[in-house]
Amino acid sequence: MTDLNTAIREKLQAAHRILILSHIRPDGDAIGSMLALGLALQDAGKQVQMVLSDGLPAAFKHLPGAEQIRTQAEGEFDLVITVDCSDAARTGGSLPAGRRPDLVIDHHITTEAFGSLNLIDPSAAATASLLTRVLPAWGLTITPSIAANLMTGLVTDTLGFRTSSTTPEVLRQAADLLELGVDMSALYFRSLVRRTFAAARYWGAGLSRLQRSNGIVYTSLTLADRQASGYSGRDDADLITVVSSIDESEVAIIFVEQDSEHVKVSWRGLKPYVDVAQIARQFGGGGHRAAAGAEVRGSLAEVQERVLRLTQRALNHP
Repeated sequence: MTDLNTAIREKLQAAHRILILSHIRPDGDAIGSMLALGLALQDAGKQVQMVLSDGLPAAFKHLPGAEQIRTQAEGEFDLVITVDCSDAARTGGSLPAGRRPDLVIDHHITTEAFGSLNLIDPSAAATASLLTRVLPAWGLTITPSIAANLMTGLVTDTLGFRTSSTTPEVLRQAADLLELGVDMSALYFRSLVRRTFAAARYWGAGLSRLQRSNGIVYTSLTLADRQASGYSGRDDADLITVVSSIDESEVAIIFVEQDSEHVKVSWRGLKPYVDVAQIARQFGGGGHRAAAGAEVRGSLAEVQERVLRLTQRALNHP
């Protein structure tokens, strides 16, 4: 790790124009990590572009530096970095043509080492946790604005420090960020509690068709649901958190129709013995043992049938 950090530090110091990318349908860890690293590099005198192909969700527009996030890169870059992204395809086409990332920073167990340098630590609770650990080693200072973004990554990926990935290191990191003046209660509320009216209506559509079978609790959200509710995102508005709280189930799944031929599938493992990352891998996706996802080609009905069948098989249910 020391040699890798030295190599990364040297690359960062030599670069002048830097591009930072993350994954489609970005979550709090992707956004917080991107903003924290981007602001830290700007403070070090670098020119930085931060790009999310799907844009910035409204729930995170309060974060320091959020106004800088764009949907397309412009110009040439000395250094390309991906954060919280498991493979090149997950950037949604934001990666410059023919360009391999110079640096990959991630914590997903299924992440490919697709960069020239790869800082991948599946034991880290969040990519933001990994950055909190290494930014000082790269000669970058964690300011209050950077700390707010890092805290957002920690809070969202641990669901408010409730997941099994919440380690003593994560809690110590949160304490250190608090000492820099971060308002954790406000960030917690904005990231995990507050919902728009449209998102609540969207939830209602999903909850109205909730089902449970053979240890799996699941529901779906259609394009019509999105239109009727007025919800603008292509995700599930974090409905998976509600579905995964339902008792006496082994796996929670949400199917989100993207278009007539693609469905976003999110799994949550609700028992210690369930590894949903291995299930997601069968569909070209990945993630963590307890939380994973994939975008699957097919109609909503076709994808739902295939995913439920293979998930039941993974649970050893007939």
